[in-house]
Amino acid sequence: MTARILPYVVPFLGALALTLVLTPIVRGVNRRLGMVDRPGGRRINRTPIPRGGGVALFLGIAVSYSLFLLLSGHQPLGPVPTYVFWRLSALAALSTAIGLADDKWSLPPLAKLAGQLVVGLLVWLWAGLGFSDLWPSIPAPVDCVLTVFWVVGAMNAFNLIDGLDGLASGLALIAVVGMAGGLFFVRCTAQVTFYAAVAGGLLGFLRYNYNPASVFLGDSGSMLIGYIIAVLPLCSHVQNSLLVSVGVPLLSMGVPIFDTSLAILRRALRRMLLRNPVSRLAAGVTSADSDHIHHRILRAMGLNQRKAAWTLYAIAIFLVAVGLVAASLRSRAAGLWLAAFAAATVIVFRDMARVEFFDAGMLLSRAAHAHDSVSRRRRARFAVPFYLAADICVLVVSFAVLVFALQLPHSLAHVRVALPITVAASFAALVFMRTYVTVWSRAMPSNYARLFLACAGGSLAGSVAVYYIAPGADGDMLFAFASGYALLTFLGTLSVRVVRMLARDFFYALDCGRLVARRDVSRVLVYGSGLRYRAFRRELVRRTPENNRIIVGIVDDDILLRGHYIGGLKVWGTLAKAPDIINRLNVDTFVIACELSDERLNVVRRLLAPTGVAISRFTFGEEPIQPIRK
Repeated sequence: MTARILPYVVPFLGALALTLVLTPIVRGVNRRLGMVDRPGGRRINRTPIPRGGGVALFLGIAVSYSLFLLLSGHQPLGPVPTYVFWRLSALAALSTAIGLADDKWSLPPLAKLAGQLVVGLLVWLWAGLGFSDLWPSIPAPVDCVLTVFWVVGAMNAFNLIDGLDGLASGLALIAVVGMAGGLFFVRCTAQVTFYAAVAGGLLGFLRYNYNPASVFLGDSGSMLIGYIIAVLPLCSHVQNSLLVSVGVPLLSMGVPIFDTSLAILRRALRRMLLRNPVSRLAAGVTSADSDHIHHRILRAMGLNQRKAAWTLYAIAIFLVAVGLVAASLRSRAAGLWLAAFAAATVIVFRDMARVEFFDAGMLLSRAAHAHDSVSRRRRARFAVPFYLAADICVLVVSFAVLVFALQLPHSLAHVRVALPITVAASFAALVFMRTYVTVWSRAMPSNYARLFLACAGGSLAGSVAVYYIAPGADGDMLFAFASGYALLTFLGTLSVRVVRMLARDFFYALDCGRLVARRDVSRVLVYGSGLRYRAFRRELVRRTPENNRIIVGIVDDDILLRGHYIGGLKVWGTLAKAPDIINRLNVDTFVIACELSDERLNVVRRLLAPTGVAISRFTFGEEPIQPIRK
């Protein structure tokens, strides 16, 4: 038992001890060199703290593990040749050096990215690692791109998440332990000794990096961590276990990957939608901001760094546990992993989306509801090209789906004839039925009926043309194809046309999720769930960027609607229960959105008088305007 444990314990303890000794030394040297994070701006620390601690982490792991290899004669990374390990070590030193240069001189983002691309390319070209070990049939150019993207993405993911004391080093420690556990489950333990050394180094550094931190990783440490966690799965060479080679590492890096993806999307949307040139320049994809997950959680935790860090630790541990459970079940691993990963993603996204996407949603909402002439011309200029491109994609994809679903002849000669004829006929029908001059945001049922007729007519015309032009066409099969093609193209083109309304309601729902917790927002209870309610809600959505009101529910005299949802809002009960509902939901305004007689209105006023709630009426009607007389 002792002989089995020692190859893992010795590298762990060696890296732990050496990192504990080296970190204070590196901290002092970096302080003298002026590599210090000073308070202010995006910085959370309140006192100057040295950065560049990644040098101590690199030396602690590299020196201790090299001595272990020399004294024990152990193979460094199992099936991986020894020279590959030393080349990877050299690239780890290069990654640390690039990060250290950024810690010292604050390199431009593009210069740092260029260095990361060089490291990723050398991993594939010089060290000979890539995804081809998992997918032997993958083409070399695709393998190169995937490998570089994987390495650079991991380095940037840990670089972006390194915003709280002990966060990046703690998440990396959890990831390393999770990946090592995955290798134990498939009995591929030859390279776990290096995982143990990395874990020891991270734990030793965490002693000084945990809140209150006396040293920061800096880019030298975060890039090194990202590099190591990206490269180790490429060295696994685990046969027939995509889950252990890719799935567990992906889950282990779930928090950094999720944060990086949201950061890229958030910054890209801001840059695309902001009009002020100065604001656009400041909102680039590479521009730093204070809207990362850890910043959001930190503000929610009352600026308590330890609670925020442990919240993210718990999420990371959960994701790693999902991967390890899946790996332990072997034959059912893929299905369990997919189901658990989907469930975890939904839970995290549900809680994070309303805060992470709020700013982007506000910008999109402003752009969608802007009424100035410039915005209207911009939307008009891009609307028709968008519909054209999207419709053509729908027509082509629908053709391909039906060809394979109905097992139609799909030789190159057949496709060259049938595809252009079918797509051209359907597109001509869409043009003929004037679908591209219809304002779909104000469409009526007749407009959707015309869209269906266009899809059905185009599908029928295309199938008839193919029947007479294409040799050996089967009439019965073409009839089935025409019916299916009409349905698929209608559903596809309809989806394209309602996406704007769905996006508007989606961002309105995100806005409501944010506003509901604010005290300065007026909470509205609506009386009535008919046409006037829908009109009132629509007006509220259109004013979302400047609005500080939110609908919290509905009351309606139809007792059968109680407990149901209309437009995403719950019908809490009838008018008789309104006082209790107002007190329960902390309602500020009671809006009447239905036709009431004066007698009924007086009943409402007497019923709600004890609550002290403000009462208003939403109406629409026709008002005569007197002409100007000459």
